[in-house]
Amino acid sequence: MGVETLHTQQKGSLVVVGTGLTLAGHLSAEARRVIIEADIVLALMGDRVVEAWLRTLNPRLERLEDQYEAASSRPRAYRAMSERMLELVRSGLAVVVALYGHPGVFVTPSHEAIARARAEGFNAVMLPAISAEDCLFADLGVDPGASGCQSYEARDFFAHARAFDPSAALILWQIAVLGDGAFRDFAPRPGALAALALVLLDVYPPAHRVAVYAGARLPTERPRIDWLKLEDLHLAEIDQSSTLYVPPLREPSPSPSRLALLESMLSAAER
Repeated sequence: MGVETLHTQQKGSLVVVGTGLTLAGHLSAEARRVIIEADIVLALMGDRVVEAWLRTLNPRLERLEDQYEAASSRPRAYRAMSERMLELVRSGLAVVVALYGHPGVFVTPSHEAIARARAEGFNAVMLPAISAEDCLFADLGVDPGASGCQSYEARDFFAHARAFDPSAALILWQIAVLGDGAFRDFAPRPGALAALALVLLDVYPPAHRVAVYAGARLPTERPRIDWLKLEDLHLAEIDQSSTLYVPPLREPSPSPSRLALLESMLSAAER
């Protein structure tokens, strides 16, 4: 069921939207409309300026950041956020959850709340938005279709020894979390960055240029793009929005066996 009919239902509903990265400029017309029409807006912006702007669209706003202060860890805070969303939906309200960036990218509570709301018979949808990855492609001038692109959360990439192809670009998200097993903070950890660099140096040369990237939050800001040698990664200044972009090391090599397989299947189909 589309968003158009959500607010005509007798029972509660849930719409999860993203505000993009840049204040006001990235919000879609559809997301703006449902925010304005909502009975209540639950917001997780991470920025008081953005939050204040959101209140101009709908003053009936509740901050989800407060859940971080009440919980002892990020996973517990995420569960509390999901439960709060469902509590309001069950009470019969048209609930809109506004999240920074894309509401479905690195946002555990949004997926959990939508799945649970649907299972309980409520209308629940997610609207797409501009993500940090979209901004990265634009700000770095990267075409993910040119050489391919691999994308991992930094802790997952490191802890599970993820295999990757150095002939394609590599993006590692939330590098500030590496070394924080409980997700309690995003404090810089030079030792964790040095460990990540050692893993990557098994494949890339020490002088391979990488970028530590953070998108702009306000229209007056510029994205932060710090290019440095891989061997100097531990010297990078990072915060919770920092992402590591590793350009391809070389051109991909054609696979004779794959090309032979394709040729044989095409020939067989023509017979």
